[in-house]
Order: sequence, then structure tokens, then C-alpha cells
Amino acid sequence: MKQWAEIRRRVLVEGVSKRSVCRDYGLGWWTLEKILANPEPPGYRSTIGRAKPKLGEFLGVIDQILEDDRTAPPKQRHSARRIFERLRREYGYTGGITQVQEAVASAKRYSKEVFVPLSHPPGHAQFDFGEATVEIAGERCKAHLAVITLPYSDTYFLTGYPRECTETFQAGHLAGFEFFGGVPTRISYDNTSIAVTKIMGRERELTREFLRLESHHLFAHHFCHVRRGNEKGHVETHVGYSRRNLLVPVPTFASWAALNEYLAAACFADLNRSVRGKPETKAERLVVDRAAMLALPKVTFEPHRIAQTSANSLSLVRFDRNDYSVPTDYAHHEVTAIGGIEEVRLLVGTEVVATHPRRWDKEQVTFDPRHYLALLERKPGALDYARPLEGLQLPGCFAVLRRRLESDLGHAGTREFIKVLRLMEKATLRQLTAAVEQALAIGATGADAIACILYTRAERPIGLFSLDGHPHLKEVSVEDPDLFAYRALTAHG
Repeated sequence: MKQWAEIRRRVLVEGVSKRSVCRDYGLGWWTLEKILANPEPPGYRSTIGRAKPKLGEFLGVIDQILEDDRTAPPKQRHSARRIFERLRREYGYTGGITQVQEAVASAKRYSKEVFVPLSHPPGHAQFDFGEATVEIAGERCKAHLAVITLPYSDTYFLTGYPRECTETFQAGHLAGFEFFGGVPTRISYDNTSIAVTKIMGRERELTREFLRLESHHLFAHHFCHVRRGNEKGHVETHVGYSRRNLLVPVPTFASWAALNEYLAAACFADLNRSVRGKPETKAERLVVDRAAMLALPKVTFEPHRIAQTSANSLSLVRFDRNDYSVPTDYAHHEVTAIGGIEEVRLLVGTEVVATHPRRWDKEQVTFDPRHYLALLERKPGALDYARPLEGLQLPGCFAVLRRRLESDLGHAGTREFIKVLRLMEKATLRQLTAAVEQALAIGATGADAIACILYTRAERPIGLFSLDGHPHLKEVSVEDPDLFAYRALTAHG
């Protein structure tokens, strides 16, 4: 370029002859004319495409194969090598694979869909789930990230859960609403089965739990067209952004709560960034978003899923691929399971008969030993083999109590010991332990005696009222009642 400018200046400004310039720079006459006619090198310009004598007649076949692939399953579409093999076998192509690869790449590049840029008014949101690998309590597992974004301000919030399901879908919304300080007026989704049960053209049949979430917060929904994720491209971009910037390398946390504390702190820190092309920070633009939002409901929404099930002969209820126990009195009963993020409640009718911590793995059994004690009292021979009691860690005083009872009462002593254990139905293990220790100390080993000690210890002593600090009450005088007046009630007897 330097020589190009120098030649033009010498001829056009200094008036040096073209013949001498050609001689000095070793140029041909037509080359010099091109330099003088163009301020900069025009580059190579071909008026016709380069001929492809071997592949040319097969380009239409390649285009048709790629067009047919649009309706084929995504994982069963042609690769460039597969097209090359078909051209050789079915169409008699004799060229190499490189030309085919270049032709396929070019055809795919020019056939990519073009999208219309969308506007994003304040108060509108997008929601989606993503995945990332994390380490929780020393175990590497998959975290399902519920991400909700506000495209206008570019604000986003995400929470991590062990699974993508109705409860975590709802909980992700609640966490985002709390972070934003309001409820978006409109939220865009893909066609997840958590929210959509049936697609009928442009219409959607929605799940009961999604409608419950929507009705409680009063936002409007928008579901993207099938396989048109670009309609919520903002949230999909932030799913990848959060995974690359917040979870690389694979992070380690003591619990899911610790993971979500870390993610929340990162989202708060992100508010200080500016949006490309906008002078304000995200926090400043969030103020505009928040002004367009709905107010948070006064009544808190409970994220949960309800399932109708029943208790089997082992007094176990299956919910979300795990089994939870109920008292044996409710075996073979119809049960309503309400699964939340932290716990599972089991109801018979309107009565809550059992509550358990939520299990997020699968094919696990959660027992409450107290649920089986009434049955064991009728079947004391199963005490030492009862699976629900395997995880029950009893203090040493209980073993001493059992030995004394069985020594004094024989087989009846085992049933008496189970009666003592049944006291845990109304008291904590710590309270019962203290009562057993006191009973052993005084030699009272019967279940009734231990119950008496337990309930006596639980009673609150009557406090005496003191006039200290109430000087005005000291001036009050109450006359002694005439108790002889009550004799009149018995005089007529």
C-alpha cells in the first residue's frame, strides 16, 4: 500500500512521466494505469465462479439432501462424509471428499435462518432451565439452574436445584420475583411439560400447577413456537453466560443452600455492570423495569406438587420415585402427598399424618420409627429385625432398661419395652432418655412409671405472683370472705 500511494503521488502530483515510473518500479503499462485509476488496490475480482468439473453436476443433489434433513430427526441427519459416500455409491461421483465438505459447509452457511430483532419493553421477563455440574457435600452431581431474566435491564437471577420439576419451577420464579422486587407483567417460556400438557396450534393446554402460579401472581404468559428458542434468546444466552462465568471450574459447596447463596451474591454483584450500548448500569435500568412490574402478593405462594396415592401393606407411600412411611393405622388408606422443596407432607383426608424431609434421589425409602411402634407392640417378636428401627440410635440406658424388663417379665418384658418406646410418639428422644435414666435410678422400670416421670417433668410449675415492680397494687385491699355463708348450702341437706 505504501508503494501504491508513492507511485500515485509521483505521477499525479509531482508530474513524473509514466514511462520513467514503469522503468523505476518495474511495472507494466496496464498495471500502472490500474494504480492511477484506483486510490487503493481493488483486490482480485472474478466475474464468474471457479469451475468445479467433478462436483458441479452434484451440487443440486447436495442441496436436496440438506433440504430433506430439515424434517429428519436431529440426530439422524447427514454429515459431509455421509453425503460424500452417497454421491459415490448412488450418483457416480469420482472426486474427493474435500470438495464435498466445502460445498456442504457453504450450503449450510447460506441456508441458516435469519431472525428479526425483537424489542423488549420494561417489565417483561423470560424463563428457562439450564444444567451444570457441581459438587454438593463431596458428591459430584448435576444442578438444574432455574434462570429468569429481564431483557430490558439485562438483569438475571438463577437458583440451583437437584432436579427440574414442578416444585423447582415454582421456586425459581419466587426467588426471581423476590430479587427483582416485583412480578413481571409477561413471561416467555418454551413448551416445557411442567407448564404445557398439550399443544394445539397456537393454543396451549396448561397444567394446574402452572395456572396456580400464574393466578397467584397475575402475570401473563407467552409460549414460544415449537423449536423457536430464539423467541426467548435472552434467557438462553444467560444460561450459558452463568454456567461459563459462575460455575467454571466445577465449584464445591456444602449444601444446595450454600450454592444458591453463592449464585445470589453473583447476581447482586452483576447489577453494577453496564449494558453494552447503554450508559446506565443494570441496577439503574432495573428501576425502570421494576416500575412497570406488578406488586409482590401479600400472601406467600407455596411451591409444591400434589399427588394422589395410597399406603401399601408396609405402610409406605410412594411419591416422586421414593417411598415415605405413615403410621401403620393408615396402611391401605388413600393418601394425598404434597411435595415441597424441603419436605413431603402426607395427608389422609384433611389430617397431616406424616412429614418427612424431601428426598431428591430415587428409589430410596424414608422411615419414621415411631410410625411402626404400635404395630410392634402387637408383634414384639419383630423388634430386633424391624427395618424402620435400623437407623434409630438409642442411648445406652434403653439397653439396660430392656435387659431388666425381659429379666423380670420374660417375653412380656419385650412388649413392655416397646410401650416405653411408644412414649416417643408424644415426647422427644431427649425427654424420654432423661425419664428412663431417672426411672432406672429409682428402680421403677414399668412403662406406666416412666410415663408418669416423663409427664411430671414436662409440667410447668405454678409461679407465684410478686408485687415487686407494681407498687400501686399494694394499696389494694381485699377483705377475707365469710366462709360460714357456705353452710347455708348444706343446711337444707
